[in-house]
Amino acid sequence: MGDVKLNPDPSCSSSPLSPSVVSPPSPLSSSSSLPYRNGVMPFLLSVGAEHLQRFKQLLLEENPNPDCTPLTWDQLKSARCGEVIHLLTEYFPGRRAWEVARDIFAKMNQTELCVQIQRELNEILPNLEPEALNQRKRELTLEEDESDKIREYKARVMSEHSALWDRTSWPGNNVDFFYQEPWGEDTLLQCLLLPRKPQGRQPKTVVLLGDAAVGKTTVAKKVMLEWAEDKFYAHKVRFAFYLRCQEMDGLEERSFSELIACKLSGSLPLASRILSHPEHLILLLDGFEELTLTLINRPEDLSQDWDQKMPGPVLLTSLLSKTMLPDATIIVFLRFNLWKTVSPFLKGPSLITLTGFSTPERSRYFRSYFKHGRDADAALRFATGNAALFSMCRAPVTCWLVCSCLKQQMERGSSLPQAFPNAAAVFVHYLSSLLPTQVRHAVSETHQEQLKHLCSLAAEGMWKNQWVFGETDCSLARLDERDVQLFLRVRVLRRVAADRDLVAFTHPSFQEFFAALLFVLCFPQRLRNFEALDSFRVLQLLAHPGRRRNPLAGMALFLFGLLNDTSTLSVEQLLGCKVSPGNKRKLLKIAALPPDGDPPAPHHRLPQLFYYLHEIREEVFVGQALHECRKALLVISKIRELQVSAFCLKFCRRLQELELTVAKTTSLSPGPLPSPRPEGSDRNSLWWQEFCSVFRTHESLEVLTVKDSAMDTETVEILAAALRHPHCNLRKLIFRRVGSLVVSEGILRVLVENPHLRHLEIEDTKMRRQVTEALCSTLRHPRCFLQTLRLDGCPFDPTSGADLARSLRKNIHLKTLMLRRGCLERDEPCAPVLAPQLEKLSLENCDLTSLSYRSLAFSLVSNRSLTHLSLAENALQDDGAKELWNILRNFQFPLQRLVLRSCALTSECCQDIVSVLDKNKNLTSLDLGCNSLRDAGVIVLCQHLLKPDSGLQVLDCCLTLQPPWLIARQAPLCMEFSSSISLICPVFFPSPHC
Repeated sequence: MGDVKLNPDPSCSSSPLSPSVVSPPSPLSSSSSLPYRNGVMPFLLSVGAEHLQRFKQLLLEENPNPDCTPLTWDQLKSARCGEVIHLLTEYFPGRRAWEVARDIFAKMNQTELCVQIQRELNEILPNLEPEALNQRKRELTLEEDESDKIREYKARVMSEHSALWDRTSWPGNNVDFFYQEPWGEDTLLQCLLLPRKPQGRQPKTVVLLGDAAVGKTTVAKKVMLEWAEDKFYAHKVRFAFYLRCQEMDGLEERSFSELIACKLSGSLPLASRILSHPEHLILLLDGFEELTLTLINRPEDLSQDWDQKMPGPVLLTSLLSKTMLPDATIIVFLRFNLWKTVSPFLKGPSLITLTGFSTPERSRYFRSYFKHGRDADAALRFATGNAALFSMCRAPVTCWLVCSCLKQQMERGSSLPQAFPNAAAVFVHYLSSLLPTQVRHAVSETHQEQLKHLCSLAAEGMWKNQWVFGETDCSLARLDERDVQLFLRVRVLRRVAADRDLVAFTHPSFQEFFAALLFVLCFPQRLRNFEALDSFRVLQLLAHPGRRRNPLAGMALFLFGLLNDTSTLSVEQLLGCKVSPGNKRKLLKIAALPPDGDPPAPHHRLPQLFYYLHEIREEVFVGQALHECRKALLVISKIRELQVSAFCLKFCRRLQELELTVAKTTSLSPGPLPSPRPEGSDRNSLWWQEFCSVFRTHESLEVLTVKDSAMDTETVEILAAALRHPHCNLRKLIFRRVGSLVVSEGILRVLVENPHLRHLEIEDTKMRRQVTEALCSTLRHPRCFLQTLRLDGCPFDPTSGADLARSLRKNIHLKTLMLRRGCLERDEPCAPVLAPQLEKLSLENCDLTSLSYRSLAFSLVSNRSLTHLSLAENALQDDGAKELWNILRNFQFPLQRLVLRSCALTSECCQDIVSVLDKNKNLTSLDLGCNSLRDAGVIVLCQHLLKPDSGLQVLDCCLTLQPPWLIARQAPLCMEFSSSISLICPVFFPSPHC
């Protein structure tokens, strides 16, 4: 299928809850993208239990549409908040649901909630009308023996899923693992089937997306458990079935009814009866990463008949595409890397993202695991200082693995930074404890060979995106049945649940680790004593920055980490095998190659190479790899990205240009926060200071672009201080779409205190009044050497605009001024901004008044430097341009390029333009695009171009689509132009503007 991975979620990879430890909340408590956040009455979720009961009682008194079955207390009495919302929107569709909720809360004297609902009615739902919804459903009555089979099935479900943690599937001594069922999971389950839009219907396909081990299977098993206990949408879902996709894999053809009958004590008639009422049915599809089949692309090959025997690919695709059982509800559990493979087959899916432990939840887990506060502080301080390792802790089982290893080292009195320089070192220590003694301290070649063959299996799977292995795969890797049994026994491998002939690594990170290990192992018996990586494989690992997700990233991260000297020593000591540095030279050779052209905007936030180099932690290697880096495009939305960037930028000694985006959610400084501060906030500030230090240490760094960013005051001041440092050589500073605090008085002081700065751009940024005043004051300062100022989409009030104009005239260094989109206000005459020293002036889309045009035109008389003038996108019109033509006709200017694009000019002004061109030979480029000059006006201009003494070299204007005789008349004109003349004359259909 491509991009497939093993997914042993926490539900199947952990131990029972330890009663002696208080567990932290789950990742779902704050890290899920829940459907109720999209306009489906989120205010109802804040209602307490007592008020919810009162709401249910009053809801019974409301009358639904006449053709709908009334609500009953049996439906409402045990319904939780999310299910009450579901019933409300189902029985009172469209706008009516909001009106009913408002009326009920009014009866309950809940004024604030009434206001919230009314706001949604006014703002979100202005066009919603009540809809008729037929609530009549086909009833399904079961016979007594069939009801008995359903009860037996529910009992088995409760038995299987009540103990959510399967000890046998997670390796090692895991008795200290704990993972408490979170309150957030309860909220998620309530809202799982809610509509995503205000007037939407219940989604028939729900997709839970997430990385491995963040809790997808946990949610699936919890749904099944709650259904068996009659807690999950009891009014709607009468039958639920959890299916791992492996159950549909294989060579044997079977019908879907046979598959369901296997779960109902083999009762095929009962299965068929249930499937004939799909509106009562929910199917949970999990384990896509274990599939070996390929989904079917041809709709005509699919089947609607659940009694028809069919191959597994046809059956699974028929279910996903809703060709079979279109009225059933399916919940699909997917890893992110499988979304592109599966999504084309889904019909109108509702997406929910599970991201695992958030940063605060990871911190709480550490503090819960370590009984003593001092140990917890030390472990957490170490973990947060290791970007990759702390990121891996989003998965609860990995969080446990890390805590377990750290605790062992701390009990031995070892230094954590020395023992674990990176994430790979932690895995070396953990996995070495799983392998048999004879493998760890191998004196026998047999056991070394077993380890190498295991690594071969892992690596081959990584290159093929394969996470499940059969007998043939093991044989090709030279793993015989005895070897497989060995690694099954130590729980490095596991049997795939639905097919005992298939095996997989117990956790995806295990396969990634052993795959990387293959390329550092030494093979003394061979001519070349290591498994070499060719250039193609290295490029696959490094990943082009334009790729959204690299499926080999985990393997590459481990590979670079294993090549660290300390990790290498650990491998040799703990795994009993020698390590070869051969591939280290190959990685450096490829990584250090300069990119072809400018790097594309990174979809992966940072260049993937930065993460890998941060793992190897060897200054000489990193410096050589980044030696040719001239431009960096960095998107920082997580502290991990800040930490990695701060480390790597130090070694980009030839860096010339930095483009930076800091997401709004990233806190880079501790700031004046209430105590206690968030975990690691002081260290975040130190990393930000380290990041900003490149402006004083990198002499070649001359351009900084900050875009789409929001920072707090303290973060901006750290940046400003770095830019004001005497050793900062920055020449060009650009801000685009940044928060109002980013362009601060401190940043503007850089213009005075940094003598190298020559260029400032501010685009689409709201500037506070005190900031505009500081800008004007800075421009007047004698030590401001700014040569180019561009303000785009930064409106000033009239007073500030006049102050800016006066300040510009006092700055003798400014040569280029570009103001665009509302920088000067309409209806207020603004003093002309044409300072005598300006060489390039652009006032585009600035709502200039006729008085402004007149003042600007007369200012030209005193200016002998201007070579470029643009008044594009201002409603100049022919009358407004008169003064400009008169000045240009009567005085000689150095003006070389004039841009009057989209200025509402007509053919009436063309003769004036020709007279200007006759008198002013310096004007060589004229842009009159998107004006209504018509063909008659263009021909007048073209005739001037035929004159031998015409100095115009570039003319940009528009022709309309005219009859052939006119085109024929124009053709000779065009053919007689000198080869030095560029006529840009696109042909358009007549329009109001062109």
